[in-house]
Amino acid sequence: MMHGMGKGPWIHLEDRVCAPTRPPQTVLRDAFFHDVGRLTLGLVQGERWRLRLGPITLIAFGEPTFEAGSWTWPITGGSLARQPGGRLSYGWRDGQLVGLLHGYQPRLPWPLYSVAQRPVHRVVTRRFLLGLRGRRPSPGVPAGTVQRMASAGLDFLLCLGMTALVRPRRRKGSLPGSLMTAGAVTSVYHVGCWLLGGRTVGAVVTGQRLVSVDGGRVAPWQALLRLTTWPVALWLRRAAHDEMAATEVVEA
Repeated sequence: MMHGMGKGPWIHLEDRVCAPTRPPQTVLRDAFFHDVGRLTLGLVQGERWRLRLGPITLIAFGEPTFEAGSWTWPITGGSLARQPGGRLSYGWRDGQLVGLLHGYQPRLPWPLYSVAQRPVHRVVTRRFLLGLRGRRPSPGVPAGTVQRMASAGLDFLLCLGMTALVRPRRRKGSLPGSLMTAGAVTSVYHVGCWLLGGRTVGAVVTGQRLVSVDGGRVAPWQALLRLTTWPVALWLRRAAHDEMAATEVVEA
């Protein structure tokens, strides 16, 4: 959300994640700056109350204060801030983890900020809150291994059938094209089903659903991350893709 104030627009962004357990006060204070490197694939590094890209300070913060279950950092400058002002806060209240950016004035023009910096902030904040919430307690009754394998098998057969319809049989030598088509069909099918309701056809038949670890709907970045890390799960023979995407397969 954008508001007008002073010399330029200021930003109000808020995200919430259901979290039955309150994190320790020191974890709430330190976790974001400790985890931001992992959350941004090493691009942005967190130090004591600043975020930097190499030698460049992106955003600098003042000393935090703790009030009503939340830590709040005043924004004091940085290359991404038009001027000092605004605040960042992370806290827990009423069974929810809350991330808030309020009063921040970006240096980027609004159209560029809205398509570049804002989506990154949204994804990083939600990934952080879901990670801080953790996987326990589970958002539902976890689906069993046999149940998940049966669902995956049904979806695999369905994707093979859809691939045959999309790409009719061709002469010998078309294997690479067929594999590309199968990959595209499988990706669109799974991501689309996960975003629409968390249930593929196989999941409907076997009675399960994909959700975020807080029980909410799966976000686009979670669906894409889960899909791209699927090979890792197959290699490790455990649900590493759910761990990375902060998702859980539960009984519907």
